[in-house]
Amino acid sequence: MVKGLASDEWNELIIQIMKCKKCDLYRNRKNPVPGEGSRNADLMFIGEAPGAREDETGRPFVGAAGKLLTELIESIGLTRKDVYITNIVKCRPPGNRDPREEEINACLPYLLKQIKLIKPRVIVALGRHAGKTLFELTGLKWINMSRMHGRVFNASIEGVSFKLTVTYHPAAALYNPRLKGSLEKDFRETIKSLLDALRRSREKIRQRTLFEYF
Repeated sequence: MVKGLASDEWNELIIQIMKCKKCDLYRNRKNPVPGEGSRNADLMFIGEAPGAREDETGRPFVGAAGKLLTELIESIGLTRKDVYITNIVKCRPPGNRDPREEEINACLPYLLKQIKLIKPRVIVALGRHAGKTLFELTGLKWINMSRMHGRVFNASIEGVSFKLTVTYHPAAALYNPRLKGSLEKDFRETIKSLLDALRRSREKIRQRTLFEYF
């Protein structure tokens, strides 16, 4: 559980998102979608923007794409409660169109604050818009999804260092089944490997600490 100042900062951030009118997306939204999951998560998923179901419920990834994402998370031994899930843009673009640059820029301070407070060890960008945005934020060169997905990069934002990888958006895999195999492989081989390496590193630290204690 996040306590004290961090909790206060988090609550204030959520209030800011819920009341935000920094771009025109607020005019048509039903509910902003700040994100959900563990605020102490090692693994953070970042999509591009809420869809219709997300706008209805105020929760990220709850439609068909959300069901697939949940299955993928469970396939690597986790649940949605173990990770944090959010989007670059917190309000639904009309007609599920791509978010515009000014909308992304208006929302970025919220995402940056989330990263700073959660301090994830691994960030997975879901889709090309999230991938391009995060790569540019961290000073990495973005090429395209086919070249970048499944690769791992060292990155840092707001003083938080993490492993950054990008994979296909679950909605794209549903629309184009040929991408689903690549998406599943990225979870099975890349994301799970990152988490396994993190666990091994922590176990080594724990064993070394116990050895020094005795």
